[in-house]
Amino acid sequence: MRAVVQRRYGDPAEVLRVEDVERPTAGDGEVLVRVLSAPVSGSDWHILRGLPYAARPVVGVRRPRGAIAGIEMAGVVEAVGPGVTAHAVGDEVFGWCDGAFAEYVAVPADQVARRPANLTAEQAGALPIAGFTALQAVRDKGRVTAGTRVLITGATGCVGTYAVQIAKALGAEVTAVCGAAKADLAKALGADHVHDYATGGLPTGFDVLVDLYGNPSARECAAAVRRGGTVVLTGGTGGRWFMGLDRWLRVLAAAPLLGFRATPLVHADRLEDLVALRDLVEAGDVTPVIARTYPLDGVARAVEDVRRGRVRGQAVVTP
Repeated sequence: MRAVVQRRYGDPAEVLRVEDVERPTAGDGEVLVRVLSAPVSGSDWHILRGLPYAARPVVGVRRPRGAIAGIEMAGVVEAVGPGVTAHAVGDEVFGWCDGAFAEYVAVPADQVARRPANLTAEQAGALPIAGFTALQAVRDKGRVTAGTRVLITGATGCVGTYAVQIAKALGAEVTAVCGAAKADLAKALGADHVHDYATGGLPTGFDVLVDLYGNPSARECAAAVRRGGTVVLTGGTGGRWFMGLDRWLRVLAAAPLLGFRATPLVHADRLEDLVALRDLVEAGDVTPVIARTYPLDGVARAVEDVRRGRVRGQAVVTP
């Protein structure tokens, strides 16, 4: 089968190659999925370059532990391994895995679920990781309910498009922060108000700030939320070692002094949240925004397009 192989860290255009590799088989508790779509996210630029360095003991010190890139997908079950009863050959599924940028991938059966009935394979493949992050940021960390005034930075990015829709589904009043060129997309997602980040600073008086961009200082966070409000920290920009973790620590330390609650989020991959996302989609509350599809040999180009902000929503690879 064909797959996108990475044997060292570096610029995606230099380290990613499409090669013929052996097709995997479904082991105990696994399903073999023929991949129909696998998304590219904003974090892929950093992951493919082995950043932050602090994560290398987990992902691979000198080179990636897994040779095939990609961490989520949608596709069709081609075979089931011993012990699998929840899925059958021919099932249309979506979920998270290792090695998604390939024609086939073997996945633990408890990491996939039935594909939402009202989504294409391209849309469903883009849902898991970005959806997990948005759901857990808004529902769990932000504790958003009906009437909550929510400010979302990076609102038209991979995660932000879901965060806006999920917050609206929970009954919140949403203000989206994005560039002027993407204001129409933010409105289409359901945002009640749109703030152009180019004007400088953030609007004020919110109950919850979901910071998906990773840039506001502690004082800017404090100014954006009311006293006692919540700031959810997810993602980040910064140096090669910690990629914004130092800013998290500064905001956490300053929050009690500045009168707000700060809570960081490192998303968790959970089957129950995959099902919750499917329910939101099938209820008509959430729809993935697919900007463009790319072939397997276009992964590096997709990563660059996402990094440079050329993508309105998500970029998806279709093997």
